[in-house]
Amino acid sequence: MHVLLRAICLASSLTPAYALAQSRDAGQDAELKQLRETVEVLTARIQALEASQAATPPVVATPALAGTTAQAPGTSAAPALTMPTALKLIISPLPARESFDEDDQASARADNEVPAGSDLDGFFQVPGTATWIRLGGYAKLDAMWDNGDAGDSDQFITSDIPVDGGRDSSRFNMHARQTRFTFEARRDTERGQLRMLLQNDFFGSGGSYGYRLRHAWGQLGNTYAGFGWSAFMDLDSGPDLIDFAGPGASPSARVASIRQYFPLGKGNQLLVAAEHRSPELQLPGATQQSRNAAPSLVAAARHEADWGHLQLSGVMRYLAYDSARDSGEGRDGAYAGGLALSGSWNIDSGDYFVFGAVGGEGIASYLGDLGGLDLDGVVDARGDLQTLQQYGGWVGYTHLWSGRLRSTLTYSQLRLERDSLLAPSIFRRSDYAAVNLIWQPAPSWSWGAEVLYGKLEQQDGASGDVFRVQTALKYDFIR
Repeated sequence: MHVLLRAICLASSLTPAYALAQSRDAGQDAELKQLRETVEVLTARIQALEASQAATPPVVATPALAGTTAQAPGTSAAPALTMPTALKLIISPLPARESFDEDDQASARADNEVPAGSDLDGFFQVPGTATWIRLGGYAKLDAMWDNGDAGDSDQFITSDIPVDGGRDSSRFNMHARQTRFTFEARRDTERGQLRMLLQNDFFGSGGSYGYRLRHAWGQLGNTYAGFGWSAFMDLDSGPDLIDFAGPGASPSARVASIRQYFPLGKGNQLLVAAEHRSPELQLPGATQQSRNAAPSLVAAARHEADWGHLQLSGVMRYLAYDSARDSGEGRDGAYAGGLALSGSWNIDSGDYFVFGAVGGEGIASYLGDLGGLDLDGVVDARGDLQTLQQYGGWVGYTHLWSGRLRSTLTYSQLRLERDSLLAPSIFRRSDYAAVNLIWQPAPSWSWGAEVLYGKLEQQDGASGDVFRVQTALKYDFIR
C-alpha cells in the first residue's frame, strides 16, 4: 500500500511538470521521457503487488467450535472462546401439565427425560465447560383457616387429626415454609447425560423456618444415586393440589437409594432400586429398638404415551428389632412388601384423571399418612414381630376452565388392619377430600384457593374430622 501511495503522489507531481515541459526546449525532453519510464515501471509493480494479494485469502475471525480457537497464521495462541454447546434433551411423551407444587419437576426419569412443556429457560453454560446449570425454585405463601384442631397447622395430614379436637375452636395460620430453592446441573457425556439436583425447603427443625434438604442426587445416563423420591413413588399420578401433604394413601418418602432404569422402547421401561428405609415398629419393651438389617428392594414397570401412563411398582423389605442383652425381650425379624398401581389418563379437552391403589404389609413408612407413626409392624407378648397390613387409594380429576384457570377434585382413603395388639387410639382409617380453583395469569406466578376435608378413625372406632380453607400465592424464580 505504501508503494501505491508513493506512485500516486509521484504521478500527481508529474502532471504539472508535463504541461510545463511543452513550453520548454528540446533539451528537457530526454529528462521527461525518463520520468515517464519510471512511472510505467512503478505502475507495473503496483499491478503485480495487487495480483499477488488477490491470490492470498485474507484471515477472517470466525466463531470457534466448542473446544477450538480461531487463530491467524503466525500469531501466538489466545485463550479459547467456546460457543454454547446445546444439550441433547429427551422429552417425555406425557402431555404437558401445570402443577402447583412442581414435585414432578424434581423427579428422576429414564434417560434423564424432560417433562413435556419444559425447556432450557434459565440454564446457562459454565464458561470453558460443557456443563449447564440453573438456579430455580419458588416463593410460596400459604394462609389457612380450620374450623377445629387439625393437628398439624402447616400441612393437612389426616392421621394427625385429634378425635377430641375441639370443633368450635377455629384456627388461623400463615407461613412461607414451602418456599424452596433448586440447583440443577446437566451435561452430556459419552455415557449419557449427567444430571445433578439439589433442593431444599424450610420444613426442617430448629425453628419455624428450619432448613430441610429435599433432594441431593445425581444420575448418569440411567444410573441414579443419592437422596430423593423413592422409586416406589409415581409423581406423575399425583393430583394438582395447593395442600403440601397431599392424599394420605399416596406413597410419599424421600430415601437414600441407588437405581437403574432400563428403557425398552415404545414408551416402556423397567427400573430396579435398593433403598434405605428404616423399619418403624410398635415396640412395647423399653429396651427394644428397630434394626435396619437389609435395604428395601424396589422394582417397577412403566408405560408412557400421549394418552397418559401406567406404573406398577413393588417393594420388598426385611423388618427387624433387637433388645438389649440380658433384657429377656428377645429379637426377631420378618419379611414385608407391597404393590402400587398408578397412572393418568388424558382427555382431548386437556382435562385429565390421576389415580392409584396401594396395598401390602409392613409398608406404612412409605405411605403419606402413616410415615413416622411406627406402624410397619408390632411386637407381641412372645417377642414375635407381626407385620401390619395397609391398603388404600386415591383419584383426582383436573378440569381446565381456560388457559389460565383450572380446578382439581381429589379423594383418598387409607386403611390399617384392626389388630388387638395395637392401642385403641392408634390409626385405623383416614379419608381425605379436596377441591380447588387455581388461577395462573402468567407462567411466573399462580394463586389458588382450596377447601379440604379430613377424617380420622381410630382402632376403637372413635373419630374426628375437620375442614380447612387454604389459599396460596406462589412466585416462580425461573419460568
